[in-house]
Amino acid sequence: MDERIMLMYPPGPIYQRGEDRSQGNIEDSTATSMRACNDLGYCAAVLARENYSVFLMDYQTENKTIFDLEVDLDRFMPKMVLISVTNATIFEDIKIANHIKELSGAYIVLKGAIFFDPDEELLSLLDLKFVDYLIGGEAETCIVGIADHALRHMGDINSIHNILIKDRNCHFVATKFYCWVDALDSIPFPARRYMNNRIYVRPDTQAPMATIQTSRGCSASCIYCLSPKISGKKVRLRSPENVMLEIEECYHKFGIKNFFFKADTFTMNPGWTKKLCALIISSSLYNKIEFTANSRTNPLSFDVLQAMKDAGCFSVAFGFESGSDETLKRIKKGSDVAHNIQAAKWAHKLNLKMYGFFMAGFPWETREHLEQTRKHIFDIDADFIEVHLVLPYYGTELYNICHKSGVIENGPLGNDYFHTNVTGTEFLAQKELVEFRNKIIHDYYIRPGYIIKRLKECLYKPRILPSYIRYGMKIIFGRDKG
Repeated sequence: MDERIMLMYPPGPIYQRGEDRSQGNIEDSTATSMRACNDLGYCAAVLARENYSVFLMDYQTENKTIFDLEVDLDRFMPKMVLISVTNATIFEDIKIANHIKELSGAYIVLKGAIFFDPDEELLSLLDLKFVDYLIGGEAETCIVGIADHALRHMGDINSIHNILIKDRNCHFVATKFYCWVDALDSIPFPARRYMNNRIYVRPDTQAPMATIQTSRGCSASCIYCLSPKISGKKVRLRSPENVMLEIEECYHKFGIKNFFFKADTFTMNPGWTKKLCALIISSSLYNKIEFTANSRTNPLSFDVLQAMKDAGCFSVAFGFESGSDETLKRIKKGSDVAHNIQAAKWAHKLNLKMYGFFMAGFPWETREHLEQTRKHIFDIDADFIEVHLVLPYYGTELYNICHKSGVIENGPLGNDYFHTNVTGTEFLAQKELVEFRNKIIHDYYIRPGYIIKRLKECLYKPRILPSYIRYGMKIIFGRDKG
């Protein structure tokens, strides 16, 4: 049987398509690099295990064009195509999907957070007549069932969770949602043999960096985040031993020495984090690998950060979000300004590089709130920062708040953290928020003291100088966001 399946990120702007909770815009971010396409890698692994022929291509990150895609379609002749989409790129993604359908006649499967138990209002915004299946959950748990049904005429499609299928009237009907796999160790590692591992790199050294997903789900209640909806409130952890096996595979089989540990919060379970760090320290890879991870500022302890540093952590990303305790409380962050300051002090004490994320433009925010955040950013003094404008994802509590406040300008799709669909706050115009964001980014990175600090770092690590120059030029000459 001819059972060829193409897995792809389509040509176009570079987005974190495998990061369903935020789907970051890489091109307009200050110093963020594209992470590996693990969502497709997981799908490739389970499909290959069931003897499907797989072709995987990240067209956006490879900087390939529609012409390249057409050549690959003609050469590979897939019977099914899985496309990873984002809220921001969905309209262009569908155009590409329709083009693929016209050229190949393949079954079209779209995968993305937008399709997690969507209502009819959302689906009505999209031209899905040439699309056959929609995946809203963790794709590797359902792609084989979809392929078996479409290509092998096997199985009961209605028994596959977290997807939408077409009925006889060509309307999409949802199967059972809010179902997740607990036994994460049973999922095979992403099939990196199909991935171009060289294009996913550390932002500073440009060395290849693998993404390893250590857990799924988040117990927090942040009103702007999709994670609790699409991944569940229960934190599902892989065993530290299983994560260690994937690290070893990356190192020995693919020569990868740098890692991003992907989790909604890597430090949520301190005992688990310390155990993984202890495994790294006791392994033959100790002092041969480095990693980065994200963390909440609460809960967090100094000894967890110390363990991470000892095991080879070169940076940690904190979602500080705001310098206003009022805003932190209203977004249900579960932390306050004091927690943020404490986490930053610990990181500075450990000489652990920090990436700080902040947000501006919640409906209730005034110039006073923005000034508090501006001051907080400079007080924390992270090595790298990003300031996102508020983006109310459809299905979040924030979306409902923004809708009720009357600050949503257009539909919930086609937007990102730098090009949002809100008019501003109840007190500030969107133009003022854009100017606030741009001025902070400029003022922060162009400080003489900051530049001198980075140049001193380059004296000890000359290989990072080209990256710093590139990011600096991007900040100085990059186009305005908004």
